[in-house]
Amino acid sequence: MPIKQRAFDTDQQGPLSGLRVLDMSRLVAGNMLSLQLADFGAEVIKVEEPQRGDTLRAWRVKGHPIHWKVYGRNKKSITLNLKKARAREALLELAKGAAVMLESFRPGYLEEIGLPPARFLEANPRLVIVRLSGFGQTGPYAKRPGFGTLVEAMSGFAAMNGFPDREPVLPPLALADMVAALHGSTAIMIALREVELKGGAGQIIDLSLLDAMVSILGPLAADFEVSGRVRPRTGSASNGSSPRNVYLTSDGHWIAMSGSTQRMTERIFTTIGRPDMIGDPRLASNAGRVEHRPEIDAAVGGWIGARSLAACMAVFEEAGVTAAPVYDSSQVAEDPHFQARPVLTRLPDAELGSILMHEVTTRLSRTPGAIRMPAPELGAHTMEILGALGHDAAAIADLQ
Repeated sequence: MPIKQRAFDTDQQGPLSGLRVLDMSRLVAGNMLSLQLADFGAEVIKVEEPQRGDTLRAWRVKGHPIHWKVYGRNKKSITLNLKKARAREALLELAKGAAVMLESFRPGYLEEIGLPPARFLEANPRLVIVRLSGFGQTGPYAKRPGFGTLVEAMSGFAAMNGFPDREPVLPPLALADMVAALHGSTAIMIALREVELKGGAGQIIDLSLLDAMVSILGPLAADFEVSGRVRPRTGSASNGSSPRNVYLTSDGHWIAMSGSTQRMTERIFTTIGRPDMIGDPRLASNAGRVEHRPEIDAAVGGWIGARSLAACMAVFEEAGVTAAPVYDSSQVAEDPHFQARPVLTRLPDAELGSILMHEVTTRLSRTPGAIRMPAPELGAHTMEILGALGHDAAAIADLQ
C-alpha cells in the first residue's frame, strides 16, 4: 500500500518555538544540523548567497533539487551579499535577535570579511556560534578545504570498510556530515541550556567533521595500540562478533543477521539445526567465533541459501532471531512497519505534486516535532525578515 499524502502540520509550533537560528552553512552537515532544530519549532533562517543560494539547490534529480526539498523543510530563506558592508551590518542586526548562528565557511573567511565571532558576540553576548568545518578551527589542516569524503578517508573509516581483496570503500552517502550534524545539534542544546538556565554568556562551538567521524569508530585507536595490528577489512562481516553478515536466499534476496550476544548466537545455531555448534569449545566465546567466522558463515549461509526469503523470515521471526531483509530504496516505503510508524511521510510539493521524505526522527511524547512547511524558494523570506528590521524595498535590494 503506498504512503498517502498528508498536509503540513501548520498548527504545531514545537518546543523550540521562539528560538531564532541564523544558518549561513552550505551542503549537508549544516543543513542536517539546523533541520534538527527546525523540526522542533526553531525559526531557522537560511542566509544565502544571491542568485546561487545553498549548494544543495544545485544537486538535482531530473531537474528537481531533491536534497534541498528534504533538508530545507521548515526553514526560511533570505539572501544577502556579504561582500557589501551594509549587508554585513544587517546580518549583525539579525544576530541581535538570534540564539544560534551557524556557519561553514573556510576557517578564517569570516575574519577576512570583517565578521569575526567577536563582532557577533559584541552584538549579542548570549549568542551560540557554531563553526562547522572539515578539520576544525585549529591545527595544521584547519585551512584546508574539507568535504566529508576527505575525513571519511583520513579518519580510518574507509580503510576498515569493504572487502580485504579490494580497495577501501567510501560511504555512498554524506556520513561524516550526518554524524557531525547530530553532534552539533547536541552541542547547541548544551550551550543553550548553560545560557538560559545558568545565566551564562554565549560561546563558540568548534565542530569538525573529522572529530565527529573519528568518534563513531569507537575503540579503533585503542585496539591498534593494544594489539599492534590494523584490523583487516571484512566486508559485511564483523571483527567484533560472529555470526554477523549478509546471506543470500534461494530466491535471490539478501538477509542480514547479527548474533551479538551469547544467547542470540545459541538461538541462531539451534534455529538452523546446528545445536552441536553450541557445545563446540572453539565457538564457546565471541573471540573464538570471530576466529572461526568462515565456518560459521558457511553453516548459516548454507541454511539460508536453501530457502526463500519468506521462508527464512517466517522461521526467524517465530524463533526470535535477529535477522532482517536487506532492502533497497524501492522497498522501504512498501514495508508495513515503515508505513504504520511512520518512518517516511509524503507531503505536498509545488513541482512534483508530492514528495516522500523521512519523518521527524526523534519522537517526543508531549512536545513532538512536526513538518510545518516546505523548503523555501531562494530569498522567499527576505522582505519579511529584513523588512521587520526597518529596511525598505530599495534598501533590501541593495543588501542583496
